[in-house]
Amino acid sequence: MRVKLVDRPPRDVQVFDNELTDRLTPDDVEVVREIFSTPLTGSYNWDYAAANAKIRRLYELGKKFNWNAELDIDWETPFPRTEYPDDIGRSPFHGHPVYEALSEEKKHEFAWRSLAQTLSQFMHGEQGALLVASQLVSCAPTYDAKLYAASQTFDEARHVEVFHRYLQERCKVIYPINDSLKLLLDKILTDSRWDLKFIGMQVLIEGLALAAFQSIHQTTRDPLLRQVVALVMRDEGRHVAFGVNYLEDWIRALPEAEVEERAQFAYEACAIMRERLFSTDVAEEFGFEREEARRMTIDSEGGRAFRTFLFERMIPNLKRVGLLTESVRPKFAALGVLQYENLAHDGQIDWANLEKPLPTRDYLEQVAVAAE
Repeated sequence: MRVKLVDRPPRDVQVFDNELTDRLTPDDVEVVREIFSTPLTGSYNWDYAAANAKIRRLYELGKKFNWNAELDIDWETPFPRTEYPDDIGRSPFHGHPVYEALSEEKKHEFAWRSLAQTLSQFMHGEQGALLVASQLVSCAPTYDAKLYAASQTFDEARHVEVFHRYLQERCKVIYPINDSLKLLLDKILTDSRWDLKFIGMQVLIEGLALAAFQSIHQTTRDPLLRQVVALVMRDEGRHVAFGVNYLEDWIRALPEAEVEERAQFAYEACAIMRERLFSTDVAEEFGFEREEARRMTIDSEGGRAFRTFLFERMIPNLKRVGLLTESVRPKFAALGVLQYENLAHDGQIDWANLEKPLPTRDYLEQVAVAAE
């Protein structure tokens, strides 16, 4: 094994040849590390009594529904690369002269690489969530929160694992992290304030993930990816509920200036999520101009659906925890998202949904047999 230190994420696209990968030895592996530093202040908690019934119940659900990426997902589910992974008509580039000039084979490759680009951002984001959750184990101030953060750390490790395997085996390519997503993760990871980590990860990043997963779950034609996303969504639903319920009392107890500082951070993160998380790497590979590709993606049916899913969940949650302050409301109004503020928030936990059987391989087989 070789270790390579870098000062920024690699920009190369990783392409996988599974037959070659199977022949690799540990000596062929290069570990690429980027170092970050954080003035993290940890804390012991010497009162081991459970103080928050909701958080403890979420923790228990995490233990009960702790799925195994190796055993509970049917990785042999067939879906050929000669099929489009989603509805071709939903592509933002469908009908454009550059796209229509491509051969049918190139259009299939475009579709699979576009999916790989999206899922690569999920995988990179899940690594960020893994690192933040591990920090919260140390710096969360209460026993209940430390326990939950520990269980979430394992959830995030599983998410990195499952997306990496899908990308390697199904898509056969991994794209580098989006610059704006990296900037957001760096801010959350290197900040010394534990509650900003909660806001950034539990409310914002996890809310972003749920919106994206919901969109993909509705549009993918690959049953394997639908199962993967359904399992990950169940975990993420618990994570957002944890963040909203834990933060609402804490935020309201802060001095006004500190609340406003956190509200401004939340707004800036939302602005990034709305406009700057759309990558154009694949479109540029196939002949599109960067800015044109970005605008087409943002303005597409899929782009609009993603923003709706995102802000329908995020804005009510920000209001619930006290971060939709009067100073930032005009800024959110300019983003066109305030109409969502009175929708249901994740402080009202949908226990019935979180306690449904997981769509594991065994459960899906049982359902299929029962339906015969």
